[in-house]
Amino acid sequence: MRTLVIDCSTEVCSVALFDGSELIDGKYEMLGRGHAERLVPMIAELPGKGEADRIAAALGPGSFTGVRVGIAAARALAFAWGAQLTGYPTLALVAAMARHEVGDEDIGVAMTGGHGEWFTQGFSPSGDTQRAFASLSPDAASAQTLEHVVAGTQAKALVDIRGSGKALDIWPDARAFTLLRPELLSDRAEPIYGRAPDAQIPAA
Repeated sequence: MRTLVIDCSTEVCSVALFDGSELIDGKYEMLGRGHAERLVPMIAELPGKGEADRIAAALGPGSFTGVRVGIAAARALAFAWGAQLTGYPTLALVAAMARHEVGDEDIGVAMTGGHGEWFTQGFSPSGDTQRAFASLSPDAASAQTLEHVVAGTQAKALVDIRGSGKALDIWPDARAFTLLRPELLSDRAEPIYGRAPDAQIPAA
């Protein structure tokens, strides 16, 4: 089975094409913005224009716009190719990349959220969630993140506030998809926003 992986959940945009567990090719670009314009050309640059039997998209949490762009592209391609559609949580991928680097340790993840908050979650050496996902202020995130190893875009900032630990500056990368445990994949490709929407429908 060929799998196309799409990750637009942060300032990085990455795509990867796998044959089984073997990486055929991948692209990784630090865009900041412009995912909607760059994503499809990046996919087209892959062998066979990225066509695959399965498409996996990052569900977030992360950039509101980026997550939606990635999922929308995955849905459209899955429909066009008759491919299976699946999704994966962004923080779990970051934790898996960290474990690949440091070995089987508890991993805390700290990623940039919205309105000055950070997305945080704790993972056991086996990859299970051991501290629930939350969107917290930097001080609260630092107080609640007890894992020695912290990975993610705000890892260094969190370790600096806490005054201890090992920080791994890791951005999610579609090319690392096979590090994820299969049971973390979801058949429902729905965004994980991480925060309540800023705009609220007025009460009647």
